[in-house]
Amino acid sequence: MTPQAADEPETVVAARRSKLTPEREREFFDAAIDQIRECGYDALSMEGIAASTKCSKSTLYRQWKTKPQFVAAALRANHCSRLAGIDTGSLAGDLRAAARAAGERSDDDTKLVQALGHAVMQDPELQCALRDALIEPERAALKEMVQRAVDRGEIAADHPALEFVPAQLLGMIRVRPVLEGRYADADYLVRYVDAALIPALGLPQVT
Repeated sequence: MTPQAADEPETVVAARRSKLTPEREREFFDAAIDQIRECGYDALSMEGIAASTKCSKSTLYRQWKTKPQFVAAALRANHCSRLAGIDTGSLAGDLRAAARAAGERSDDDTKLVQALGHAVMQDPELQCALRDALIEPERAALKEMVQRAVDRGEIAADHPALEFVPAQLLGMIRVRPVLEGRYADADYLVRYVDAALIPALGLPQVT
């Protein structure tokens, strides 16, 4: 920070930092996420984002002081549940619909998780941002499905398998590329739900 900036009132500095429009911020964030998926976190640079979005590097650094802060903000801006709004009237139906919805985007989401890799484990802020963006929205949606089923009397609240539903479905998305070298697409996840998850919960199969 320059001496002049240090002497300016905080409101002036804050006003400078808030000049970016939401559309411009989204352009920066989309460019960052795309570059991470394509090249990995380590290859991403503020200079590269500035060049690809035709802005000055100082513009980015005024808003986000470091690369991890910028990437964390980009991840949180992508906070969106693929599973929100699913309500078929039965837990089995909800889980199958969730599997289809998750499978449609599993390649992009898995690429992002894999590309962040080691950096996420080393930076708590990045780890938290990734969880907020990709994990918690889906986990919350699945928990809502389970709670509706309990409220309907479809399944007992103390069924021992209920607490593992998010881990089973979301975990399968992450582990298949490691085990088989292929993404967990919609067909694979629906078959997994039918063969493993629904029987574990003691639910009737849906047609």
